[in-house]
Amino acid sequence: MFVYQPYDRAQISDLPLDDAESVERKTARAVLAFEDHTHWLQAFERISLLKRLATLVERERDQFATLIAREGGKPLTDARAEVARAINGIELAISEIQRLAGEEIPMGLTAASQARWAFTTREPVGVVVAISAFNHPLNLIIHQVIPAVAAGCPILVKPAATTPLCCVRLVELIHEAGLPEAWCQVVLVEDNALAERLVTDPRIAFLSFIGSAKVGWYLRSKLAPGTRCSLEHGGAAPVIVDRSVDIGSVVGPLVKGGYYHAGQVCVSTQRIYVHEVIKEEFVAQFTERVKKLVVGDPTLAETEVGPLILPREVDRVDSWVKEAIAGGGKLACGGQRISDTLFQPTVLVDPDPTARVSQQEIFGPVTCIYGYSKVDDAIRSANSLPFAFQASVFSRDITVALKAARLLDASAVLVNDHTAFRTDWMPFAGRRQSGYGTGGIRYTMHDLTQEKMIVLSHG
Repeated sequence: MFVYQPYDRAQISDLPLDDAESVERKTARAVLAFEDHTHWLQAFERISLLKRLATLVERERDQFATLIAREGGKPLTDARAEVARAINGIELAISEIQRLAGEEIPMGLTAASQARWAFTTREPVGVVVAISAFNHPLNLIIHQVIPAVAAGCPILVKPAATTPLCCVRLVELIHEAGLPEAWCQVVLVEDNALAERLVTDPRIAFLSFIGSAKVGWYLRSKLAPGTRCSLEHGGAAPVIVDRSVDIGSVVGPLVKGGYYHAGQVCVSTQRIYVHEVIKEEFVAQFTERVKKLVVGDPTLAETEVGPLILPREVDRVDSWVKEAIAGGGKLACGGQRISDTLFQPTVLVDPDPTARVSQQEIFGPVTCIYGYSKVDDAIRSANSLPFAFQASVFSRDITVALKAARLLDASAVLVNDHTAFRTDWMPFAGRRQSGYGTGGIRYTMHDLTQEKMIVLSHG
């Protein structure tokens, strides 16, 4: 498996691929490890292991940041923030182990339940398969692998073929921290049929999938009976900008939300609905800020927008933008490819509602601005797509803000903040076609355990 830098397509690594025999061997090892209950790691052992891991990742903080920038194309400043979040995610998992507890179930409430004592415990669900995406090559792996380790589940993790290096190194550090190899293994496959065979293996208890909706929903339909899953896809995140805002204070967060990691974020700000009274001035200030974004080599400290992950993604974004302009949308800035891997940060004004930039996830450095006169119309447009994830409203009018927060179809509504805001302890989930289940360290750990009730009769 050749690994290339998105920025200049230079080869940076060559990793051996797993074949069918290797995948079976790794799966069997994980199953055997889980079935041997006598060697399950106890809570205190998992806590100690994760504390050692946090120290090891901290030791390689700079190396991980550089690796994220090189293999994923994320600007170095944002890559450093990703490493900090990864360390925080490990620490969160340590604290959540202390919360993995059951509860007492009351008995004696009826004559038939007298002289009994009942309580629940939480046990690991079984072998986990995690399939990850490219856009956060360290932190997505943290959110999938670390909850499994913390909950006591063996895990087989398949990183994105474009960004496997952070995953491979993290798993090496997990083993260095003391986790037996069978409990956390990397699977590197480029054969979709082989990956599907792994996911649908009846010995797999849980699938954690981050990626395209088409693939995720397909794999869910193929799971063996009893296999649980969580799916995290994307959307076309909407923002409503009310007439009451101070435009200067709104522009900065929205530029960050729209162009962070070149828009390659599942909750990247994409559709911005601006009240007609302030639309002209908003477009002017927003466009001026976008034009100043520094685009280029992600390993340089000054770079704010890096490359798209593959040249074909530049081709796709370019075609969508050209289609929107041909359909009547106004190009406020950008709209041109810089190279095979870089695309200018682009602002489109009033593209047709049926254009792909209005209907589908761009996953590139493009935002669309639309005007509205009634907030109900903006909410209706924001809710019009078959997927929903995070949404935002900017307003200094509490009535407007609360109305939008109540009526926007989203799992999270950010008030006076951009749609890409996230902390690692909050729930993170797509609605409708955008996902299934809830992400976040705490919530994933809960999903990777199951309750067992014990009833003692002492009559």
